[in-house]
Amino acid sequence: MAAISRLQVQFLHITPPLKSPSVFSRLPQFSRISPRKFFTHRPLCSVSDSTPQSSSSEIGSSSSIVGDLLDYLNESWTQFHATAEAKRQLVAAGFHLLNEDEDWNLKPGGRYFFTRNMSCLVAFSIGEKYVPGNGFHVIAAHTDSPCLKLKPKSSSNKCNCLMVNVQTYGGGLWHTWFDRDLSVAGRVIVRGSDGSYFHKLVKVRRPLLRIPTLAIHLDRTVNQDGFKPNFETHLIPLMAIKMKDNSMESEDEGNDPLLKDALHPLLKQVISEELCCAADDIVSFELNVCDTQPSCLGGGNEEFILSGRLDNLASSYCAFRALIDSCGSHGDLISEQAVRMVALFDNEEVGSGSIQGAGAPTMFQAMRRIASDIAQGHVGEGVFERAFRQSFLVSADMAHGVHPNFMDKHEEHHRPEMQKGLVIKHNANQRYATSGVTAFLFRELGRIHNLPTQDFVVRNDMGCGSTIGPILASGVGIRTVDCGIPQLSMHSIREICGKEDIDTAYKYFKAFYQSFSSIDRKLKVDA
Repeated sequence: MAAISRLQVQFLHITPPLKSPSVFSRLPQFSRISPRKFFTHRPLCSVSDSTPQSSSSEIGSSSSIVGDLLDYLNESWTQFHATAEAKRQLVAAGFHLLNEDEDWNLKPGGRYFFTRNMSCLVAFSIGEKYVPGNGFHVIAAHTDSPCLKLKPKSSSNKCNCLMVNVQTYGGGLWHTWFDRDLSVAGRVIVRGSDGSYFHKLVKVRRPLLRIPTLAIHLDRTVNQDGFKPNFETHLIPLMAIKMKDNSMESEDEGNDPLLKDALHPLLKQVISEELCCAADDIVSFELNVCDTQPSCLGGGNEEFILSGRLDNLASSYCAFRALIDSCGSHGDLISEQAVRMVALFDNEEVGSGSIQGAGAPTMFQAMRRIASDIAQGHVGEGVFERAFRQSFLVSADMAHGVHPNFMDKHEEHHRPEMQKGLVIKHNANQRYATSGVTAFLFRELGRIHNLPTQDFVVRNDMGCGSTIGPILASGVGIRTVDCGIPQLSMHSIREICGKEDIDTAYKYFKAFYQSFSSIDRKLKVDA
């Protein structure tokens, strides 16, 4: 023991500092963040001042948006927060907030946006040479991701434990939600002192919930038979041990009977403290269960983005950031004849059939209102139809990168790789809206700007997922290409994609807004 102690002392106190570079000297340091950030630290979310920036793709360089994406992901725990943060950035960039319920007064060269349900957003900039009948250049994505949502009556007690009843939303890899540090976020309706009601977003940043797995000693064959939880009985988060003091339960009995058993008094108290309101003033809620682990960089060369909700907030951010930056300087819209637009929808993961989903006519109603308003009521014959025929839609949703451990799950000649560029998605059965024409135009855009593309086709012996592309393409007959950033672990609570692909997508989308008109006019199909 004495020898071991001397060795320890020698290592800890006598070994001189390293003077030559080592692997440890290249590890990134935690960086300070502004007070408005939600985390006391942000692992690998940005590069410290001491870290060399050797290429334009490094975080912190003027041409990379990766650090900003990480900030956006860490802000956007739910579709409501994702929309609210996009709204904040659009306002900061000079876009004017519209209301669907009011008259619009639009002008060529103007930049505008509106939200619906605070989970759907449409933003657009009008070219100074735009005339009604000209096309719209649109990038569409979605704000929702598979998650667990609280049931209307979420309060439950089992074995003296306070549990929170949830329902599954979308096609998540639900086994990945076990043994994670979880919390809740979403929106609530709060009663004001004057009897009015307010819509407020809430996010409980600390770990609040946990879905524990069953110990292997009580499930000896789990590694042989597979982990097969019952999603109704086993996927229930644990919140607390029931206290002997039932004062909060007693107080809750006097509250609105419609909310009895809707929220645990303890959970309601936690939420009310976040909102600085009385627990009794919470009259309705729409809450998601969320992972509290921050989005960050990972990998030996820090080439990966590790995060929840990459599908599809990564596409959403690249889209609206590209719109902002494509018209941020004076003169960017002087020669533009089209309308540049981004549309972010909710409920894609469950079929888009909602007022805030792509199945609603939100985007097409906006197009009609823009053309009609600019025309000052003098709408000529076929203006809307001509506008739709001249428009082009980029349906941006994450793509399946080839998995190194499951390469056989990809068609042999269509195996997109991370860090190799955007993926154009094809499906003969129209699960994707890409055609030979739209694929060519989109790929030509990349060729001109030296931006890489890849192709994806699902195997014939496997089913194919879909996107909002076919929904929007068939809505009014708008030309559409489906594309996405390649990723792994899609629909897991923690996903992964390549850092360089984020910058590629952003540059591609920005190039689409700035130069697609010149490419499109070179090809005539139905002339």
